[in-house]
Parts: sequence; C-alpha cells; structure tokens
Amino acid sequence: MKHYGLIGFPLSHSFSKKYFTEKFEKEGVTDHQYDLFELQNLSDFPDLLRAQADLCGLNVTVPHKIGVLHYMDWLSEEAKAIGAVNCIRITAESPLEAAFSGEVGIKGHNFRLEGFNTDVYGFEHSLKPHLTHHHKKALLLGDGGAARAVKYVLDKLEIEYQVVTRRPAPGNILFSDLTTEMMDEYLVVINTTPVGTYPKVDECPPIPYEFITDRHLLYDLIYNPEETLFLQKGKEKGATIKNGFEMLVLQAERSWQIWQSHKVNL
Repeated sequence: MKHYGLIGFPLSHSFSKKYFTEKFEKEGVTDHQYDLFELQNLSDFPDLLRAQADLCGLNVTVPHKIGVLHYMDWLSEEAKAIGAVNCIRITAESPLEAAFSGEVGIKGHNFRLEGFNTDVYGFEHSLKPHLTHHHKKALLLGDGGAARAVKYVLDKLEIEYQVVTRRPAPGNILFSDLTTEMMDEYLVVINTTPVGTYPKVDECPPIPYEFITDRHLLYDLIYNPEETLFLQKGKEKGATIKNGFEMLVLQAERSWQIWQSHKVNL
C-alpha cells in the first residue's frame, strides 16, 4: 500500500482527501490511500513519519507550511524563495547518500524529505489564461501566508503589485488609501484573505467596488462559496472573475506528478 495524506490543523473540511480518493478510484489505483493527519503541534511530525512507514507523500496546509521547512532535506526553488512548503515527497535514501547529507530527514531514519510549493504552479496556470495586455498592475489584498505564492508568480510574470492590508506595514497601504486613480491603474485585484469564506458569505474585502470596470480581473483564492461577495460585486460591474477552485485542482495534480517522479528537480 502506498500511503499519502495531508497534515495541518484543523482538517475538518479537506479538499485533498476527497480529490485524491476519487482520483484513485477513477484511475483504478487500488494500492493507494490518502488520509488526513491532524497535527496541532508540528513537533509531532517526526512521530507521524515513524508511525506511518509506508508514507510516500504529504500535502501541507495551515498552520504548518512554514514551520515544516526545517524538517526538509531538500527544497525546490519555489519553496526556498517563498519560504513555504505545501507538498512533501518522501523517498528512500541510500547509505551512500546518507553519508554525504549528514542528517537524513528525521534523525536516525533512512528516508529523504523533499519540499515543494505547488501553490505557485496552481496559481500561475489558473491566472495566466485570464490576463490581457492591460493587466500590468495588481492589488494584492492581504499579506498572510497565502500571499507568498501569489507574490512569487506576479514577480515571475512581471506584474507590478501593491499589497493592501487592514493594518499598517512597511511597503503596504491600507484599504482606506485606495483611490479612484489607483483602481483605474491596478486592473488585477487578488484576494488572498479568508474574508468571504463560508459560512461568512455576506462579507467581502473593503475595496471601492464602485470603481471596478469591465477591464478589471478579480481573482479570489477562496473556492467555498463558488462565488464570493467579492466576486459577485466585480461581476456586477462587468469584471472578469475567477475563484480558487482551479488553483486547488492544479496544485493537487502537480503534487501527484511530484510524488510519481523520482527526479529531485522536477
């Protein structure tokens, strides 16, 4: 049995378990299993790996995407640049490799932990089809962990961005600072905050929606509900809208590719 799973806390509503369980059934993969491993404390991570000897790969969600880096033997370029891991490949390591690496994964065990960030792939490939020639600047709503992958992709695509937050922070502006001129200039608006997530569907980030036009692209990382109030308000103004569901699917598929590959630099 090849075992995969998700670590984080809490894990009451998991996209990953449903997605991979259905994927295994659809593809007739009977020797694969995907489970949820709630870890309130990341210090319990080594014990999980010792107890689940057949683990081949893990997804990582909040609040452990950053802390889990310290357990990795190797990091992908994206994970290293962002400082967050949401996909781990667990592979066997030969005695010779172990001798050169010093400490192998969790000390005393001959496996190797490779950290990736598939949020980058998911966000980039779900955003790009909706970009047009006038989408040169973006407003990034929120500056938490979810914003890290978004910033990386915007830098890669050479889209200038301005972070907007509720509280003052160096380089950021407040929601109350947004003006007509800024809304006319920054035609991509990306919500990385949890505002509007079910069950609080009557909430939305406090931007001046009256200045949204049909030239704007509104992207919400939230996928539940399918159309947040943020997206509804943009749609009413004729803007192109996109939720985070495709990003989730793409990052999950990227995780699967990573787990099935034996190349470190996939």
